Amino acid sequence: MSQTNQQWQQRRETAVTAGVGNSLQVYVAKALNAEIWDVEGKHYIDFASGIAVVNTGHNHPKVIQAVAAQLECFTHPCFQVTPYGSYIELAERLNERVPISDPTQTLLMTTGAEAVENAIKIARIATGRSGIIAFRGGFHGRTLLGMALTGKVQPYKKGYGPFPGGIFHAPYPCGYLGISESQSLAALQGIFAADVSPDDVAAIIIEPVQGEGGFYAAPASFLQQLRAICSEHGIVLIADEIQSGFCRTGKTFAIEHSGVEPDIVTMAKSLAGGFPLSAVVGRKSLMARAQAGGLGGTYAGSPVSIAAALAVVQLIDDEQLNQRAEQQGEWLMVALRQMAEEFDAIGEVRGVGAMVAIELVEAGDASKPDKAITQALVQEAGRQGLILLSCGVRGNVIRFLIPLTASKEIVMEGLKRLSSSLRVVQNTRPAK
Repeated sequence: MSQTNQQWQQRRETAVTAGVGNSLQVYVAKALNAEIWDVEGKHYIDFASGIAVVNTGHNHPKVIQAVAAQLECFTHPCFQVTPYGSYIELAERLNERVPISDPTQTLLMTTGAEAVENAIKIARIATGRSGIIAFRGGFHGRTLLGMALTGKVQPYKKGYGPFPGGIFHAPYPCGYLGISESQSLAALQGIFAADVSPDDVAAIIIEPVQGEGGFYAAPASFLQQLRAICSEHGIVLIADEIQSGFCRTGKTFAIEHSGVEPDIVTMAKSLAGGFPLSAVVGRKSLMARAQAGGLGGTYAGSPVSIAAALAVVQLIDDEQLNQRAEQQGEWLMVALRQMAEEFDAIGEVRGVGAMVAIELVEAGDASKPDKAITQALVQEAGRQGLILLSCGVRGNVIRFLIPLTASKEIVMEGLKRLSSSLRVVQNTRPAK
C-alpha cells in the first residue's frame, strides 16, 4: 500500500534537514505537462513549473525520447576525460541563440549557482579585476559566493557568513517600491565614489527580470545605461537569465526586450526541461582567457541532460514557445486584472510575457505588504488543487510560472481555483 502525504511528511521530518523548505506537504506520484497527481491520487494544476524548470511541461515526449535514446549509449564518461559531440553541438546551438553579436563560447555546468560562480570567475580572469556589483533583491544561488551576490538576507544569508568580499549592492529600479532609474544609477555612481573604483570592478551582474526578488523588470532605458557604463569602464555585463530565460518572457532571453547586448549570459532551470544542466555563454574574447583546468566539474555537462537540452532548444522553434509565452501572458494579465477589481488584496498585476506576478498588500496600499495573506494563499490554493509560488523582497508576491505548453483550458481552470482561494483567504483575513 502506498504511503500517504502525511506519512511521507513524518518520514521527511526525521530523515531530511529542515534547512530544505517545502511550499506544500504534497508528495508527487506523477506529472504530465501542467498537471500533477500526488501519492493519494489528488489532482493539481501546476503554476510553478518546478520553479521555472519545465517551461516545456512535465515529461514532454520529445525530451523523454531524447533522454531514453542517450541512456542506451552512455551516461557519464566525463567531458574532461573523454569528450562527446553532444556537448559541442549544444554549445553551438546556445552560441547561436544568445543576443551577443560577437563570436561566443559556452561552458556547461550543472546548477544555476555554478553558472553564476563561473561567470564571475571568467569576468575576473579576463579583466584582472576583483570587484563585483550586484543588485538588492537579486537572487544568484545558495553557495557562499551565490549568497554574497544575492541581495536578500532572509532566509538565504542570515547566519551563514562571513561571505566573500569585494561585492557591492545597488538598488534595483522598481517604481512600485519607489526606486526610480535615476536613484538606482545615482547609487551605482555612489558605489564608484565611496566603495570601489570602476576600474577595479570586474563585472556587474543583473537579472533583467528579478525572479525571487519579485518579478520586477528592469526598464529598457536602465539596462541601456548600465551597458553604457560597463562599456565606458571595461566592466563585464552579466545577464542572469536563469529564471527569466528560455522563452519565459516571450523572448528566448529577457534582456532581448531592451536591445542590450550583455557580455555573458548565465542560464539553467528550463535549459534541459527538468534535467540538471546550466550554461555560461559569453564573448569569446572573455571565455578564451580561462586556462585549461580552471573551469569544469566532474558532472558538468551531463550527456543525459545535454540530450534533453538539445530537444528543448529544438522545441523553441517547433512549438513556438516565445509566441506561447506571449499568449499565456495575455490570458493571465486579463484574468488577474479582473481579479484585482474584486480583491483589494491585489496591489499590482505585472508581467513580461508569461513571467507574471501579483503583489499582495493591505487594502490596495503599496506601502503595506501582506506577507500573511500571501502565505495563506499558497496553502489554500494547495488545498484547492493549485500549486503556487510566493517570492519578493517583502515576501508578498505570487509569481506565475506555468508551463508554456499548458492548454488554455488548464490555465483558465487554474485561474478559477486561484480566484476561489483568494476569496477564502481575503474573507477570513483577521480585521486590523
